[in-house]
Amino acid sequence: MAMTAPQNSIALSPSAAARVAWIAQKQGKPAVLRLSVEGGGCSGFQYRYGLAEGINADDTVTETDGVQLVVDAVSLDLVAGCVVDYVENLGGTAFKVENPNAVAGCGCGSSFAV
Repeated sequence: MAMTAPQNSIALSPSAAARVAWIAQKQGKPAVLRLSVEGGGCSGFQYRYGLAEGINADDTVTETDGVQLVVDAVSLDLVAGCVVDYVENLGGTAFKVENPNAVAGCGCGSSFAV
């Protein structure tokens, strides 16, 4: 069963939270994943991930299993209601965004159109 996020928020799946916690521990950083959206990619917008050093006043924050996911106010308009997941399959491992706002995407799942 797929995980869903409230329409005006974001969510981090338990598998993504576990992976972020592992990466953060290896790097000695806080377990805070920043999701942002930039123009570009093969479909118009692309997702960017990185460990956040801190949380800004205008960030939307959600927490799963002690790991925080933060999104800035501008990016939130494009990813509201999305779930960040971590998948492992024969093609490899990757963070994946399930974005209900996207009307099109690319084969690699790293960019989208609205």
